[in-house]
Amino acid sequence: MTSLLFPGSFDPFTRGHKDIARRAARICDKLYVAVMNNSKKDYTFTLDERVMMAKMILEEYPNIEVLGSDGLLVDIYKNLGCNAVVRGIRSESDFRYEAEMSMANRMLHPEYDVVLLPCRDDLSLISSSIVKEVGRYGGDISAMVPTQIVELVNDRLRKGRN
Repeated sequence: MTSLLFPGSFDPFTRGHKDIARRAARICDKLYVAVMNNSKKDYTFTLDERVMMAKMILEEYPNIEVLGSDGLLVDIYKNLGCNAVVRGIRSESDFRYEAEMSMANRMLHPEYDVVLLPCRDDLSLISSSIVKEVGRYGGDISAMVPTQIVELVNDRLRKGRN
């Protein structure tokens, strides 16, 4: 059985994230979507909220399982017995970042491997940071996040302005 791990902070989950998950799920038997905490980030949504949103968005895919984690990516990778991590790349800078992270993780676990999926052109400019910036100023984020969470994300971002 082939299993892939798609990690991210998903704060919030975007249409780009959904597209990568959908495509990755087509090339493996099991896709684990790991909603992670990153000590360098200040989150808009709690880990539990981000896990809940990911589950809502991905519930239509029977071979996707969403989980939350505060730990190291390589530990999750080893514990789940994954064949590779899948990452979406939007640009050359994403490629460089992912290459560096892959090398670091391979130092911790020599069997660690990565599959890079380029984003669709129409989704390549969407990031969680852009969603939050647009949403905080009352802009329309409906083309950036899946319909299941538009209202929830809008409510949180607009409350942050008051």
